[in-house]
Amino acid sequence: MSDHFVAAIDLGSNSFHMIVARIGDGHVQVLDRLRDMVQLADGLDSHNRLSAESQQRALECLARFGQRLRHIPANRLRIVGTNTLRQARNSAEFVARAEKVLGHRVEIVSGQEEARLIYLGVAHSVADIPGQRLVIDIGGGSTELIVGQGFDPRHLASLRMGCVSMSRAQFADGRVTEKRLRDADLLVNLQLEPLRQDYLASGWQTVTGASGSIKAIRDIVVGEGWSREGITLPSLRRLREELLREGDTAGIAWRWQIEPARARVFVGGFAVLHGICEALAIEQMEVSEGALREGLVYDLLGRIRHEDVRDRTIAEVTRRFGLDETQAKRVSTTALNLWDQIKGTWHLAGDETPHVLERAARLHEIGLLLTHDQYHKHGAYVLQHSDLPGYSRDDQYLLSALVRYHRKSLPAKAFADVSADWQTVAAKLCVLLRLAVVLHRGRGRDPLPTIAARADRHRLRLGFPAGWLDEHPLTSADLEAEARFLHKAGFELRLTVA
Repeated sequence: MSDHFVAAIDLGSNSFHMIVARIGDGHVQVLDRLRDMVQLADGLDSHNRLSAESQQRALECLARFGQRLRHIPANRLRIVGTNTLRQARNSAEFVARAEKVLGHRVEIVSGQEEARLIYLGVAHSVADIPGQRLVIDIGGGSTELIVGQGFDPRHLASLRMGCVSMSRAQFADGRVTEKRLRDADLLVNLQLEPLRQDYLASGWQTVTGASGSIKAIRDIVVGEGWSREGITLPSLRRLREELLREGDTAGIAWRWQIEPARARVFVGGFAVLHGICEALAIEQMEVSEGALREGLVYDLLGRIRHEDVRDRTIAEVTRRFGLDETQAKRVSTTALNLWDQIKGTWHLAGDETPHVLERAARLHEIGLLLTHDQYHKHGAYVLQHSDLPGYSRDDQYLLSALVRYHRKSLPAKAFADVSADWQTVAAKLCVLLRLAVVLHRGRGRDPLPTIAARADRHRLRLGFPAGWLDEHPLTSADLEAEARFLHKAGFELRLTVA
């Protein structure tokens, strides 16, 4: 039964959210939602380090979430961290502790990937419309703006401002003044300035807001009768007047019965939304109940159905960089053939492992766009610093590292910086990728002979038909050179006659 359930956790800068859903007949039925206003961003000090207190709050929340996840398989669950964990200098320390508490892997996603997932969650949570939609999500440390159509996001931006960071910057003592609100508007406009004209030019028919801050604002303006539904620009202007009349967060919380944790960041969230609506002339906004965690569920559903957005990303990168798809196919086919033969003895089985190897093989020549000399290093840089929809920061670094070390030297600690659960696997996948690249170095159309692969521990034997290596002396020399590279990395390669 557990295979019918999926779950997602959003480790946001203000709140942690968990959603558990059941998949039946292709439909997603939400069974449980949990939320805790951990306010992780409030624990960042002046050196961008998470305090011990904020980490403890977060871990206690995750312990509660973890109890609900005990029967969810790892491949049916995604846990992602957002802006605060992108910023925190000690995020790796916290993530390691979080993974221990949850018993599952935690991914940190880029701002662009966060925006994509938010749009996906919103698009599945509101009625479809003709034309384009602008989605606004105000988190604790970042605000995402996405213009898209249907389920396809077209313009994505992640701005480094949110309800927690704005509250700390302008309203730390709880006082609300005209000058502080004007200063907050200026900060919003400075963030929007580089993209404002492009977004206005893109055009949209509907604006949809998502996030706790926007929902809290909606509840007030509708409850007061300033808006019939959703949020209007006049209702925001009226709310601004009332916030100034109250003058501090204590009065605001009492008047509208806002929970204390939300009240501390309410004015900051309002300032961000008000500034965006004024700058982009947004007159009317609907509010979505779905956001990042729902997007994670639908993205996970796509992976389960083999409609993985990462495959579309690889195809788009291949097209954009004009890669030799025929050569990439040769290399990936051979690499996967070797993997299939030794996956058991080298402990490489698993749903993700062959996909990682195949995608690295398809992109291994991406650096040739810049230069042939050291192209593996250029390719790794491009992959590490590009926006790759569907990829977490760790997954992107793993792909980059495999491309970086697919040729030339292979240090023993080449993969020391990839996530701990991939280090040993990555080194072995890299060996298979390197061998496939060597075997197809001549870029010939003639198929390779049947190659028998056997492995144990750090030894790999490749068996060739009698006489084949003698007939292909360049390949034989390349394999001997490769054996020397692998030896320095702690692997032993032997060539035999099958």
